[in-house]
Amino acid sequence: MRDADLVVMGFVRGAFGVRGWVKIQADTEHADSLFDYPQWWLKQKNGEWKSYTFEDGAIQPKALVVKFEEVDDRDIAEAMRGMQIAIPRADLPTPPDDEFYWVDLIGLEVVNRDNVVLGKVLNLLETGANDVLVVRGETEERLIPFVSDYIVDVDLAAKRITVDWGLDY
Repeated sequence: MRDADLVVMGFVRGAFGVRGWVKIQADTEHADSLFDYPQWWLKQKNGEWKSYTFEDGAIQPKALVVKFEEVDDRDIAEAMRGMQIAIPRADLPTPPDDEFYWVDLIGLEVVNRDNVVLGKVLNLLETGANDVLVVRGETEERLIPFVSDYIVDVDLAAKRITVDWGLDY
């Protein structure tokens, strides 16, 4: 499996218990949505991706705990600490119109209505009220609310977001 075919959804925080369960830090809107996928891909220490079969899972206060069919031992589970977890992009549902996966926005060039480049999307923040683009330019970083008042167009094919945002904001 190639990196381009996968979407990273979190990472293994460590072992949970003695029967091969692992703690998962999910980087998804709804952490338990990972339970919908029967096959997970974990990036091994050598950089290769390996498939694991989801067997069972539970929601804990600060993390998910997951049991994979292939892992029955705490030592093996602990050795998985830090491994990234990914799902094949082809398995993800198509987002509704005007909604995007964050992973698809990161790295896009951001320009304003005057076609001035403000930078590239470094990350997104969830504030509760709305998501915020973290845009890094050559000399500064801007936080732009990801709402229709400021987002004019998102063109994934052109790898560009057009915003209604001045240089002096």
